[in-house]
Amino acid sequence: MAYDEEQARRSRVVVETPGERREVVHSQSVRTPDNSGISAGMVGVLVVVAIALITMLVLFWLSSQPSTTDNANVATQQQPTTVVQQPAQQPPVIIQQPAPATQAPIIVTPPAGGTTAPATTAPAETTNIDSTIQAAIDKKLADDPEISTLGITASVLNSKVMLIGTVKTEELKTRIERMVRQVKGVKDVDNQISVVS
Repeated sequence: MAYDEEQARRSRVVVETPGERREVVHSQSVRTPDNSGISAGMVGVLVVVAIALITMLVLFWLSSQPSTTDNANVATQQQPTTVVQQPAQQPPVIIQQPAPATQAPIIVTPPAGGTTAPATTAPAETTNIDSTIQAAIDKKLADDPEISTLGITASVLNSKVMLIGTVKTEELKTRIERMVRQVKGVKDVDNQISVVS
């Protein structure tokens, strides 16, 4: 850095001793930095700004260059995407036909030997019992305000009940099964209710 001599001070001191008289001149100068030049800090800032500009120009130049992979990527991105939403799976709807109002009488003739084997339940009676159980279960499920909104379905075949649907807790699943088991005529319950948290 250059320094300018800004101030010069001279002082004269006269020293007298018994044998001689002397004069001593002291000169003192104060120097301050020269403000007309460029400081090192300014040079550093200019270098950093120049590097940033060069980097930006190079990046701009690179991004403006066409490339085959970029064009292929753009072409694949411009194709429309089709999203197919599957409808939510609904529980099956079971429609039960009412039992016939009149049934033909069943005539059982004993064998010629005179002995009769115990009669088994006729299919019409089983259907009638199943429809009675179905109606009782449907009524119990519909009467409970918490369970009626869940969409639980019950199907009855040969006095055996299968439960289908979803609930939020294992406790609710068990509660529904217990409720169905209490219906008169139910022999077995197949609980297929899913617990979804």
